Amino acid sequence: MAQVLEFKLPDLGEGLTEAEIVRWLVEVGDVVAVDQPVVEVETAKAMVEVPCPYGGVVTARFGEEGTELPVGAPLLTVAVGAPASSVDGDAGDEGSGNVLVGYGTGAPPARRRRVRPSAGAVPVRPPAGPPESEDRRTATAPVGREPGQRTDTRDGGHRNSARLHAEGPVPVISPLVRRLARENGVDLRELEGSGPDGLILRADVEYALRAAAGQMRTPTPAPARVSAPAAAPGEFLQAPSLARGVGAPASPGLTGAPTPAHGIRVPLRGVRGAVADKLSRSRREIPDATCWVDADATELMHARVAMNSAGGPKISLLALLARICTAALARFPELNSTVDMEAREIVQLDQVHLGFAAQTERGLVVPVVRDAHTRDAEGLSAEFARLTEAARTGTLTPAELTGGTFTLNNYGVFGVDGSTPIINHPEAAMLGVGRIIPKPWVHQGELAVRQVVQLSLAFDHRVCDGGTAGGFLRYVADCVEQPAVLLRTL
Repeated sequence: MAQVLEFKLPDLGEGLTEAEIVRWLVEVGDVVAVDQPVVEVETAKAMVEVPCPYGGVVTARFGEEGTELPVGAPLLTVAVGAPASSVDGDAGDEGSGNVLVGYGTGAPPARRRRVRPSAGAVPVRPPAGPPESEDRRTATAPVGREPGQRTDTRDGGHRNSARLHAEGPVPVISPLVRRLARENGVDLRELEGSGPDGLILRADVEYALRAAAGQMRTPTPAPARVSAPAAAPGEFLQAPSLARGVGAPASPGLTGAPTPAHGIRVPLRGVRGAVADKLSRSRREIPDATCWVDADATELMHARVAMNSAGGPKISLLALLARICTAALARFPELNSTVDMEAREIVQLDQVHLGFAAQTERGLVVPVVRDAHTRDAEGLSAEFARLTEAARTGTLTPAELTGGTFTLNNYGVFGVDGSTPIINHPEAAMLGVGRIIPKPWVHQGELAVRQVVQLSLAFDHRVCDGGTAGGFLRYVADCVEQPAVLLRTL
């Protein structure tokens, strides 16, 4: 007889808590083998193909393409031991034992005993459709209570809620909701969910928090009983004000609730969400300053032409600028560092892992060239090309997107001259390079048309003063104007 096993979104490592479904690789009814990729997801770090640890027939999928799921949410269910799965041998009897970024696909979990509902509670039968998780199958809903309501302990509701969940786990939509409740001291057993079959949603916990805060702000002799409206899974609810009766219209000018803005709403998730979080943290924690200088890049452009005309792999301009950066960091190591505020120490790093900004269809990413200080111009060109292609195809691994110690940002490709870049936390500096264009320039005492570029350095003022930052930027500009300066450090 077939056994239906539920495969949940595994922990993808690097502290990631959710992922977006990009593309399903299987359909309901397909036969899958152990460790066969079943779905392609996008995290804040990279695109990942998720393999299924069970072999059998796919009976249900959870989530459409474009849906964001938290770690631990159901992905699909597989019937193992069914006749259609015989093509996989006995693969469905055990997990593969392989590991997906910290997630072990071990043996399938033992089936739990179905919990018998208690007296005074009506068992909830799951609707027709895909099998549900065990938490939802054991959920019960009491008679006479409204969804989303925190139990009123003064009228005996506490005893009812305790009886509601006493014999089974509290049905919660995701681990993130459990964590939100735990961190804010909300007892999930005192809530009834407004989701399907009494499922507790994030909106229910947020509503309970706002209701409790409202009671603290506006104490009343006999507060009105407040019920949360029903919501679809993941929907955010606005709690009514406890300062007025239920159903009373809000008077204009008497409440401080802002009017929701109209327009197109784009969720901050995936790569865009990760960028937003990191840049916001950089602005909060790093006291940055910026200095800039114009440089005559004519000789550097001539040197690149000469290198490429000599045969061999082509040298990119970005690789030459990266080689200049590593030479400058050897002279000014303060800028290749990070700040440990807990220990109140500046940590100067021995290795230069050079990040560079790359714009892709999924947003801005910063691949990292490992040990850039040990590579020559040819090696840097090859690595830049490899990482850029991986960024465009969305195949960068988390290891290739983390661990940078200094960032090179070539915003000149967008046709702009200058910028004040935001430092890539927890690094200490970023060099920005504008476009290289012909401009009037005084060369050897005469006015001439030269190839000019603007260089800008954003630096963490905790690690160095303006003298060090200015010295670094001046050395970079000197190497751009006279590439022979680099011969001293080659």
